[in-house]
Amino acid sequence: MEDSYRMDSAQGDFSPLKRFVVAKKKISEVFEQLLEYVKEGTLFVQETCQNEALENIASLGQQEQIQEYFNKLQTIKDVLARRHMKVAFFGRTSNGKSTVVNAMLRDRVLPSGMGHTTNCFLSVEGTDADHAYLKTEGSEEEKSIKTVNQLGHALHMDQSLDAGCLVRVFWPKTKCALLRDDLVLVDSPGTDVTTQLDSWIDKFCLDADVFVLVANSESTLMNTEKHFFHKVNAKLSKPNVFILNNRWDASANEPEYMEEVRKQHTDRCVNFLVEELKVVDREQAPNRIFFVSAKEVLNSRMQRAQGMPEAGGALAEGFQERLKEFQNFERIFEECISQSAVKTKFEQHTIRAKQITATVKAIMDAINIEAAEKRVASLEDREYQIDRLEFVKNQLNLLMDDIKKKIKAITSEVESKVSSAMGEEICRLNVLVEEFHSDFHPSHHVLKLYKSELLSHIEEGMGKNLAFRCSNAINASVQSSQRHMIESMQPLLPPAVQDQIQVLVPSHKFDLSYDLNCASLCSDFQENIEFQFSLGWTTLVNRFLGPTNAKRALMLVDKNFPMTRSLSTTPSSGPSSLAVSQPQEAVVSQEELMMAMVTNIASLTSRTSVSMVIVGGVVWRTVGWRLIALSASMYGLLYLWEKLTWTTKAKERALKRQFVDYATEKLQLIVSFTSSNCSHQVQQEMATTFARLCQQVDLTQRELQGEISQLTAKIQTLETVQSRSKILRHKATELEKQLENFTNQYLNIHQ
Repeated sequence: MEDSYRMDSAQGDFSPLKRFVVAKKKISEVFEQLLEYVKEGTLFVQETCQNEALENIASLGQQEQIQEYFNKLQTIKDVLARRHMKVAFFGRTSNGKSTVVNAMLRDRVLPSGMGHTTNCFLSVEGTDADHAYLKTEGSEEEKSIKTVNQLGHALHMDQSLDAGCLVRVFWPKTKCALLRDDLVLVDSPGTDVTTQLDSWIDKFCLDADVFVLVANSESTLMNTEKHFFHKVNAKLSKPNVFILNNRWDASANEPEYMEEVRKQHTDRCVNFLVEELKVVDREQAPNRIFFVSAKEVLNSRMQRAQGMPEAGGALAEGFQERLKEFQNFERIFEECISQSAVKTKFEQHTIRAKQITATVKAIMDAINIEAAEKRVASLEDREYQIDRLEFVKNQLNLLMDDIKKKIKAITSEVESKVSSAMGEEICRLNVLVEEFHSDFHPSHHVLKLYKSELLSHIEEGMGKNLAFRCSNAINASVQSSQRHMIESMQPLLPPAVQDQIQVLVPSHKFDLSYDLNCASLCSDFQENIEFQFSLGWTTLVNRFLGPTNAKRALMLVDKNFPMTRSLSTTPSSGPSSLAVSQPQEAVVSQEELMMAMVTNIASLTSRTSVSMVIVGGVVWRTVGWRLIALSASMYGLLYLWEKLTWTTKAKERALKRQFVDYATEKLQLIVSFTSSNCSHQVQQEMATTFARLCQQVDLTQRELQGEISQLTAKIQTLETVQSRSKILRHKATELEKQLENFTNQYLNIHQ
């Protein structure tokens, strides 16, 4: 009973087969994490490749490589999900292969009996369903089975199924603990019933973890069995082979030969495993050879399951020894297949996973290094751009103060130069007027046209003279100042703009505009070309009083004549009426007139007035009326001569003379305005050039600020790339540790 309990426990939670289940779960979890990791890495590399700001950090080749790894890992993950431990039972017909399988499953799952019972390959695997069913090759249809013993039986199976077909039997895991641990048992037709051994091996044996050769202990190891395993050994590297000498219960009939027969079978099997197949060494070979009676074990286990004594299934003496032998086979078999399956099913995938993890880790390292280098370069570039921006701002402030001073100095110089030149031109106005020649006539229409042409002549002539005196020097000074501006501000501009900065300077020659506007300035000029005797009353008054006072005096005289006449006709009028009729303004004007006349006469006779009076008195008494007559004659002749010489030319000269006096006075009034206007033009020209340069400098500043912003964003992106690549690298390191732990725990254990 203890052995039975131990055997049941071996099929439970403490079964060596659990090691494969745990290992499969562990490696599946690692591959799940690895798949998620590579998926994350694929997206990261793809995003990095598509970001134009991150050029050459991640290559398209890296993206394709990691994407290929993702696809491979997905395939491996799917393969791992289908992985299970597989043991294949081979041997000649009627050696008891199906009975051995049933004994291990503790139930009559496969058909067994006398003769050729197994017609095709039958695999038995567990199902979570509560009922048994089967699937034929090429079909996913679940076919119900009424009698399990008829499955694959050569006497009952469909004759269309040949020996190379596979029928999958799904047995409830609740009925068999052995099937709970991803174990698949494959029963085969006899190796002596077909010649298609190669196709059998390719189809059913390449993924098997353990091969069990079921031999008949009543005979010996046959060449057909050896031939099959030689072919298996040629295609697989050192397969795990167990040899069960079944029907050992028959040896109880001849106990005297039992040991000799056992030794004979053992030696023959050891030589086959060691010398021929070379799958184990001579020390390990006996542990792969067992003498059992599968039918006894099956019967005893089924009786025990029904609550009956297990010894009731014994066929001969020595049952307990044969049962222990079978149990020993199961124990060693489970340890071997679990360890072998873990190694064969997971080792290559683990190695591949390590390679993929190392490669992806190397890609993350390369991206991290490249991002770090570009980040350092971007930081240096940004620092340079910040320094340049600060330099441009400081230099621009300094240059603005300096250029403003230069503009102020040159405008002051222009104002002074234009003012001086205009003063000289006003002094030469009579020369310019004398150079004017046009048809002259005292008539109103001709005279109006004459004055209009004269004004145009003055406007043009003075403009040309001022331009000759000032424009070239001023233009040279302006261009020199503009070149100075350009040379000063050129270092503040980008290299591409520095080569084209000359376009900012006006290509045309700067010319001052001397807008004298003589037509408006002299629009109220009124000439006086009427004949005036040089010794006439009006002329004398003008000569003594000046034009302004003379005009006032003459006007006053015209007013006083009517007053004198009114006084003489109305002598009875009193002082009061006179005071009322005479305006106060007239009184004042008379006083001013008398004062002006006295002052002028006194100035003329200040030194010789007394002598003249004395001489005049002497002459008067000496000469008398003759002198008066002579004087009158001479006065008349002088009047006649002046009247005859008052020709059109004389009138033109008088008009020009009057115009010169009038225009001189008017032009003097606009000297300051004209010079200020010219200086304003120069200031405007230089300010325009300076504004263009400042605009380019502002554009440079904006470009620098834009580059700084772009570099800042790029640095942040690179930092993000570095951070993500480091995180992915650390994940790769963790996965490598998990894979290494799995290798040490499940793959590096020696058998």
